[in-house]
Amino acid sequence: MIAVIQRVSEARVVVAGEVVGEIGLGLMVLAAVQRGDTREDLEWVARKLVGLRIFRNGEKYFDLDVTQVSGGVLLVSQFTLAADARQGRRPSLSGAEEPFIAEGMFGEFVGMVKGLGVPVATGRFGAEMRVELVNEGPATFLLDSQERH
Repeated sequence: MIAVIQRVSEARVVVAGEVVGEIGLGLMVLAAVQRGDTREDLEWVARKLVGLRIFRNGEKYFDLDVTQVSGGVLLVSQFTLAADARQGRRPSLSGAEEPFIAEGMFGEFVGMVKGLGVPVATGRFGAEMRVELVNEGPATFLLDSQERH
């Protein structure tokens, strides 16, 4: 799983003019299930993003995690993160998991993050979404479970 994690003061997802997911302070996470991902990949990303100490604590820039600041997590599935754009001008999406498999795995991932005691909002899998956020810092981090070893 690939995840782009942004520290935000607010974020929301709009589908067809309707807000489908919204948080205040917390983490905006764009995530892609890659071919070959396992439950262990999802668990690693879930634990890692909830435990990342990337919020301010007074003068310390990176000291508190999302639970310590009573923040939320907005999870948005974005299969294009698994694209390979190294060759040609059209990205190859062959690294992304098949949609019918990815949807189930993404749902499992959402459950894992919720299970870690964090309020979670989501986008809508497979929908055309408009994502709005205020990135604080800016602070943006990349996780790739297949690169964790």
